[in-house]
Amino acid sequence: MITVTDLAKNQALRLLDEEGKKDHFIRVGVQGGGCSGLMYQLTFDNEEKDGDKTFENNGIKVVVDKKSFLYLLGTTLDYSGGLNGKGFVFINPNANRTCGCGESFSL
Repeated sequence: MITVTDLAKNQALRLLDEEGKKDHFIRVGVQGGGCSGLMYQLTFDNEEKDGDKTFENNGIKVVVDKKSFLYLLGTTLDYSGGLNGKGFVFINPNANRTCGCGESFSL
C-alpha cells in the first residue's frame, strides 16, 4: 500500500490537469543509483503492465512495478513546497539510510 497525503494529491491533480493527462495515474518505482544506492522514480502513466501492483488512496491511483513493490511497501507520498526545494517526497519506513536531498535511499 502506498499512502498519498492531501498535499501530494492536490499537486498531482494540478499537474495532471495542466498537462492534459486527466486519464493518467501516478507510477512510482525504484532503480539503482543515487548517492545512497537506490533512487525513487515518479511519473504519470496511463498504461498498466503485467505484474504491476495497483492502489487507490485519497482518490489517487498509484501503480508500482513488481520489482519495486517490496522496497516501497508502506511508503507515504507527500509533497513539499518548502525552502529546501519543491517536489514529491517519499517517506519510506523500509529505508535504513537516505541521502540529504531525499531522492535516494538504502535498505
